Amino acid sequence: MISWCPISVSVSAFSAVTYLDSIIAHHRARAHGDVRDIQQLCAQAKARRQVHAQPAQIFSQALTRRSTLAVIAEVKRRSPSKGDIAIDLDPTKLVGDYVAGGACCVSVLTDTPHFGGSAEDLMAVRATTSLPILRKDFTVSLRDVYDAGIMGADAVLLIVAALSDHELHAFHQAAGEVGLDVLMEVHDELEVERALAVGATLIGVNQRDLHTFAVDGDRAVRVARAIPTGVIAVAESGIAGPNDARRCADAGYKAVLVGEHLVRSGDRVKALRDLQVVLPS
Repeated sequence: MISWCPISVSVSAFSAVTYLDSIIAHHRARAHGDVRDIQQLCAQAKARRQVHAQPAQIFSQALTRRSTLAVIAEVKRRSPSKGDIAIDLDPTKLVGDYVAGGACCVSVLTDTPHFGGSAEDLMAVRATTSLPILRKDFTVSLRDVYDAGIMGADAVLLIVAALSDHELHAFHQAAGEVGLDVLMEVHDELEVERALAVGATLIGVNQRDLHTFAVDGDRAVRVARAIPTGVIAVAESGIAGPNDARRCADAGYKAVLVGEHLVRSGDRVKALRDLQVVLPS
């Protein structure tokens, strides 16, 4: 297992205050008070993955098996910008709709104070479906990485803007040791470079602006040009129908991660199917 020592790092890659600052500060404070034994957590994560018996790259593989745009369908109760979306949703029923609609993977938010999620949501989803699962949270420590495996996730999210290069490398390596895929989330071309420098093979472009929390609908198309062909590209945020999905597919994305649009839909199965546009030949 890799060695680890805490380091001091800015909570944002930007000089101006962003919406991420307070969220990451909260998670770093929580992580600072977490004294659980790291080696034991690593062993538990490895054991959980063995019991689950899923291949190490099952999440990435699921995004490239079809001739249509893959959909990572998200279990999302609320957001800092929109407030409650479906705070009382039943994750098992929601995932049932996602399976019926042809989702390739499921993303589960486990952040409680800002998104209303929980580890229990992820574990409930794991008990419901064999689809690959992404633990979507603000990963700031090795314990967070191992917790994803212990919960039953197949992949963990690393937000490039929130982490130092040292942390990105350490967390990426730790995830690989316990059989987890890593979705590296970026917002611009410079962050793509940082992700690639630590070996990212799965990059998500979040169209939500870090300063204003508004969605920039052109960001995914613009940043896609910086992602090499051999890296799986995922578009995140602001995907609200087949037209958005078409633009992402034409820009080179293999998958989209969609939460609010699906959760709010009156017909989630149809809404999900409508996103699965045919990829360019």
